[in-house]
Amino acid sequence: MHAPAPVTGRRVLALALPMTLANVTTPMLGFVGAAVIGRLGDAALLGAMALGAVIFDAIFWSFGSLRMATAGLTAQAVGARDGAEIDRTLARALAAGALAGLALVVLQGPLGAGAIAVSGASPAVAEGLALYFHVRIFAAPFTLANYAVLGSVLGRGRTDLGLLLQVAINCANIALTLLFVLGFGWNLAGAASATLLAEAGGLALGLAVLARLGTHPFRVPLAAVRDPVALRRMLSVNLDVLIRTLALVAGIALFSALGARMGDVTLAANAVLWNLFLIGGFFLDGFATAAETLCGQAVGSRSAEAFARAARLSLLWCLGFGLAVSLIAYLGGDLFIASVTTNAEVREAARHYLPLAALGPFVAATPFAYDGIYIGATWTRAMRDLMIAAFLTYALILMLMVWAGLGNTGLWIAFLSFLAARGGGQALAYPRLLRTTFGLGRGAAAPSPGTARG
Repeated sequence: MHAPAPVTGRRVLALALPMTLANVTTPMLGFVGAAVIGRLGDAALLGAMALGAVIFDAIFWSFGSLRMATAGLTAQAVGARDGAEIDRTLARALAAGALAGLALVVLQGPLGAGAIAVSGASPAVAEGLALYFHVRIFAAPFTLANYAVLGSVLGRGRTDLGLLLQVAINCANIALTLLFVLGFGWNLAGAASATLLAEAGGLALGLAVLARLGTHPFRVPLAAVRDPVALRRMLSVNLDVLIRTLALVAGIALFSALGARMGDVTLAANAVLWNLFLIGGFFLDGFATAAETLCGQAVGSRSAEAFARAARLSLLWCLGFGLAVSLIAYLGGDLFIASVTTNAEVREAARHYLPLAALGPFVAATPFAYDGIYIGATWTRAMRDLMIAAFLTYALILMLMVWAGLGNTGLWIAFLSFLAARGGGQALAYPRLLRTTFGLGRGAAAPSPGTARG
């Protein structure tokens, strides 16, 4: 294997921009789904679509550790020039994804009932939600396997291929949603079926791409997949990221559930604004991906200077993009809202809370960048603990907002505080973790993201 290229601003952008473009198609999928269902003029159907998306985000993001851990471990193997470990890492991740996905399908009855009960949706919304859930759940094995494939591709620094895979899946999903909902009149069942077929096709494409790279995970001996030391490491990283992700998902679910209890109009308005936030957030995720790759490869090659340089550049670019995206979201928010829903009440409510929602991408920039840094370094235990602390802070602020009677305004303030607490905690822990990883010693001056040469 060739040694990783030097860390430069140009390389950060070369890694980040393809995934930024790929990630933009993901919230566009949510936008198209909401717009297609919203054009039917029924707030309950739009609410069901919104809650369904949040529920599946919660379920699948809970297993997002497959992508993140696979990317971090693969990047470290690339930095160490260990090609065989790249294949072994992917084989273990695919096995874990297949088992988890099948378990979700088998357990769909209690999972669906529990999700609908917790959502607090009205009877009309709950009826549509149940239909959507029990069709889309069959996509679980394909979705989780795609996480493993994408993590392997990104850990190598091949974000161009990540772009290809993500765009292919999301564009197929959008096209099938339009066909099934508007063409065949299948409504929510059509939107769910579109996702199922798109994920299955995406997995086939991803495995073909990996084969062209010379990666054949199904040829890895079973003994290597079951190696106890490697399995313990993989499971430890995945468990830490899983707990971290569950805390994040709990925060998002709490936001959605409290919004649902404020009525169908508020629920629908928050759904529109949530898609706006996601569009902004996925612009930033490309820089988190760049940090995963570059920081992971620096750990594998044992270069503290390259690590600090990658962290600094990723943070600076992420903050700059976050500010730009927040300004665009605020200035273009009215047009976005009008394009998503024709319901006058929903439009008015969404415009009222737009300034708070538009702040989201800028506030999220720091935790996004640090997530990539921590995942690349496999500082997953620290990431887990810091997320739990941020969630407890969020819950406390949320209680204060409810006590103050601030309603949906308080809900958005609390969520922004959640994002800020995450980034602040990660920034404070960074110097100690860097010294420990590279054996710099307690008295050594650890390179920091703010001072490393750029």
